[in-house]
Amino acid sequence: MAAFELAVRQGADAFELDVRLTGDGVPVVLHDAALDRTTDTAGPLAGLSLDQLRRVDAGARFSPDGGRAFPYKSTGIGIPPLVEVLRTFPEMPVLIEIKEVAAQEAVRQVLIEERAVERCVLASEQEPALELFREPPFTRGASGREISALYWATMLWRTAPASGYRLLSVPYRYRGLTVPTRRFVAAAARMGCPVHVWTVNHPTTAQRLWARGVAGIVTNVPDQIKTARG
Repeated sequence: MAAFELAVRQGADAFELDVRLTGDGVPVVLHDAALDRTTDTAGPLAGLSLDQLRRVDAGARFSPDGGRAFPYKSTGIGIPPLVEVLRTFPEMPVLIEIKEVAAQEAVRQVLIEERAVERCVLASEQEPALELFREPPFTRGASGREISALYWATMLWRTAPASGYRLLSVPYRYRGLTVPTRRFVAAAARMGCPVHVWTVNHPTTAQRLWARGVAGIVTNVPDQIKTARG
């Protein structure tokens, strides 16, 4: 939650977050399947209930200076349920990356109960994780397979494949290739699909992408990216 609060102070106009399920089926905001890298606890997230997860210190390993200081350790920062983020920031648009197929039903239920459907876009590397979001009122982003299909169609000067998605959230580079090329962004524009690029932390790179027509930049430094845009 501290990261989202900081993003708001720095001028971010949307959130991007990853969602997985606890052992008792609650969607929470966490990128990794395991807790080892970012918390004081080891093991898979799926091995803990939400009550057990509340005792995990999610600020324990964050160090902005390469390991000399850990300013958020033991300050009460935890891994928030998705519902807490939506309730705390009721006006904020959110791009939700569903990290596992099993999470989609729980995410769908939260969005409906919180009346947050219209301000959220659902995306996933795994196309089956988006099955419940194919029809309105939900807005679905492209899956990894669909992004790849559009990329190679544009590179080979072929007609873009038909799609059911309404937005593209793509990496800046993938396996050494720049994904949001001018041709790629132009093809997406003809389909009526805005392109959002992650994760870009250099203002000059962001400026080049905006010049190509991308709609959004996913970044760890929104203040710098926002300033660079002018």
